[in-house]
Amino acid sequence: MRRRSTGLVALAAVAALTLSACGDDGETTTEPADVEAADFPEGSTMAELADAGSITIGTKFDQPLFGLVGPDGTPVGFDVEIGKLVAAELGIAEDDINWVETVSANREPFIQEGQVDIVVATYTINDERKEVIDFAGPYYEAGQSLLVRTDETEISGPDDLAGKTVCSVDGSTPAGNIEQNYPDAELVTFGAYTDCLDPLRNGQVDAVTTDNVILAGYVAESPDDFQIVGDLFTEEPYGIGLAKGDDDFRTFINDTLEAAYEDGRWAAAWESTAGEVLDTPEPPTVDRY
Repeated sequence: MRRRSTGLVALAAVAALTLSACGDDGETTTEPADVEAADFPEGSTMAELADAGSITIGTKFDQPLFGLVGPDGTPVGFDVEIGKLVAAELGIAEDDINWVETVSANREPFIQEGQVDIVVATYTINDERKEVIDFAGPYYEAGQSLLVRTDETEISGPDDLAGKTVCSVDGSTPAGNIEQNYPDAELVTFGAYTDCLDPLRNGQVDAVTTDNVILAGYVAESPDDFQIVGDLFTEEPYGIGLAKGDDDFRTFINDTLEAAYEDGRWAAAWESTAGEVLDTPEPPTVDRY
């Protein structure tokens, strides 16, 4: 476990502040800070990554607005932009980020096994996950909702799910919530949320459930097919997953997030991605547990 002065890490983060700009196509670009390994505590994850000049980030490849593979094979979305902010504070350019597809079920294993340095993947902070990995953030507050066909008239919220077939994803908190709190629903799970969409279209399932922002992306892509119904029925704080016990790195990422809230980089990241469909929210309070 690495334990070094929080003050030194905070000072390094402040010294490494970068600004985002908009390119000719309107997309946000994040310039790397002018830092090097010596600017961070010796032996820290920050120093190791800055010295390597690259970082491996796990994210989802099938989540419109948050993490979706673009035409060039590179993921785009709000989670992706948050990952870029962290990389930039380490002096790492966007082209030196190695993006790894990370579905709900393999987020903790990828972190524990060292296959990724961080995970930014619509990753809800909860106590069970905190037993095996750590979280920085949250950087966004979502909530569970329901996606149904546009001609659906019987489902208007989770209390209407009894006797209905509901699709979600293996290892996700929305699937666990349905299983625990709505046992009269028939839960079907797949590896990715996109695997639920065709079954919903053809009537094999009656609803898809996950966080509202993920579902909003699917509605934006297929407004004639899908609609979101009901109010949010959970709170889902999205955090950045990292190795358990790496306190300095967690502090560094939290410092980075708070600086981005203050200087406008977080809002710019939102507005260039999820903000194309959803209003800009207030950034959440970082939990320095």
